[in-house]
Amino acid sequence: MRRVLITGASSGIGKQLAQDYAAEGWEVIACGRDGEKLNAVAAASPLIIPLRFDITDLSETRQALQNTQADLVILCAGTCEYLDDGVVEAEKVTRVMNTNFIGPVNCLDALLPGLAPGSRVALVGSTAWLLPFSRSEAYGASKAALAFFARSLAVDLAKRQIHISLIQPGFVETPLTARNDFPMPMMVTAAQASEHIRKKLAHGASEIAFPPLFARLLKTAALLPVGLQKWLCRKMVK
Repeated sequence: MRRVLITGASSGIGKQLAQDYAAEGWEVIACGRDGEKLNAVAAASPLIIPLRFDITDLSETRQALQNTQADLVILCAGTCEYLDDGVVEAEKVTRVMNTNFIGPVNCLDALLPGLAPGSRVALVGSTAWLLPFSRSEAYGASKAALAFFARSLAVDLAKRQIHISLIQPGFVETPLTARNDFPMPMMVTAAQASEHIRKKLAHGASEIAFPPLFARLLKTAALLPVGLQKWLCRKMVK
């Protein structure tokens, strides 16, 4: 039986992925910090095994994941906090970086020694880092770091035949985006996101950005001179 390990499985994209992979007959190790929510997810299928730990705690992560093997790892846990009016709050930046970047690094520290050749690791980033969006300093920086880390790691793990995929969604309807107070164009549901991710991973895609049109627009805008990028992003501010 194929096994997938998913972090951030208590809600949003991670929860949807856990349920969908179980429905396909995969054994799912559903990871998260909220044991009650994880148990609720696991109740949907006997193939879902809840595993509670905090990915921002390296010692706890190593203990939880030691000797864990999986054919597919999807590091999906994430958070977002905005900086208002250019006020840099170090506590916010630290929380976002710890969850979105250091957390996946902690998981890889624990998991990589036990992954067999042919395994795949997918890191869930965001298209948000492509442009200097207002208030997104912490979130965008964490996803930019994750993107570079994933691409560089893919080079170094090629000799072990461990494959790395970078997933970069646009706006997905989740409890996290429900807190946003601005328009979110081309938003997709968690079910649509899961379907897209699972299909692309099954075909061995190394980079997965969606919705396709939204991702293409941002990637095109990212080719503009930095001054024009900043001008565009200022125009988007209320």
